[in-house]
Amino acid sequence: MDVKDKTILVTGATDGIGRQTALDLARMGAHVLIHGRSKEKGIRVLDELNRETCNEKLALYVADFSSLADVRRMADEIKREQSQLHVLVNNAGSFFKGHELNADGLEMTFVVNHLASFLLTNLLLDLLKESAPARVVTVASGAHRNLKVIDWQNLQGEKSYDEFDAYALSKLASVCTMNELADRLAGSRVTVNTLHPGVIETKLLRMSYNMQGASVEEGAQTSVYLATEPEVEGVTGKYFSHKVEKPISDLAGDPQNRKRFWDISEALTAKYID
Repeated sequence: MDVKDKTILVTGATDGIGRQTALDLARMGAHVLIHGRSKEKGIRVLDELNRETCNEKLALYVADFSSLADVRRMADEIKREQSQLHVLVNNAGSFFKGHELNADGLEMTFVVNHLASFLLTNLLLDLLKESAPARVVTVASGAHRNLKVIDWQNLQGEKSYDEFDAYALSKLASVCTMNELADRLAGSRVTVNTLHPGVIETKLLRMSYNMQGASVEEGAQTSVYLATEPEVEGVTGKYFSHKVEKPISDLAGDPQNRKRFWDISEALTAKYID
């Protein structure tokens, strides 16, 4: 896909895989919308990407994804300022070692890694549909396979909290709801796919598993592939790793789990959707 006249939003684009994804897309000439949590850092990264790519079609949007109200504010800002959105890359994510709640009383891992992207995607759907053919690309994780049972009464760590289970749960929720969205958007010319970026040397990896990984250049490849490659035009509801379609876990493939995660996510974000 020639991206020189395409507008692409990359969340979590001031660090790690997100920054590299934005850099690669900017090098291809796309109009890249860069999201970050810190305005100061976002401005610095924007300047760096401008210098590295000589692409002046870059813009910065700031929002704290632990706040669904902030996600809504950013989505409104994007809709006011952008007439088109051809690709949304849901990349932002984090890892919380302790049980923390946001202002809505929701567990932070579930909010930042899942609900924020779920809400943002739904708020920008009309703009994506108007810009079709369009794509939604969500960075999930192979960690979604680590969860063998879903405790529907403990989604917010109400009974117990394990940081690795919380992370796996948030990624499972993303795979389930994005596959559900792919079905709901059938015929709209908006495709929805998820991916595992690999075990990549990022701040998140150091915070969580404290191990070494592959380069961010490798980590961004599948996101850029799903955002731009003509060969995946029309492909939807799939999960990729290393630019190859892979099977998802049995839990993620269960239609009842997909719908239940969708209904719960919709209820938890309802007050931020018109």
